[in-house]
Amino acid sequence: MAKKAKKKDRDVLVVASKIREYVKSNDCNTSGEFIGELSNTVYDLIDKAIDRAQGNNRKTIQAKDI
Repeated sequence: MAKKAKKKDRDVLVVASKIREYVKSNDCNTSGEFIGELSNTVYDLIDKAIDRAQGNNRKTIQAKDI
């Protein structure tokens, strides 16, 4: 089972400036809490991939685990 960090203790896993740049190029803006929530979603996705890999007796997560 993957270790789950507390949401408060988590580092941001996404590059905020790149996200904002991409969103802006699509004629939209990002709210203040968007980057944090996106990063939390990435953590959840990674945790699920870790659980799947471990469930298949692997230590390496692969694209198919997403």
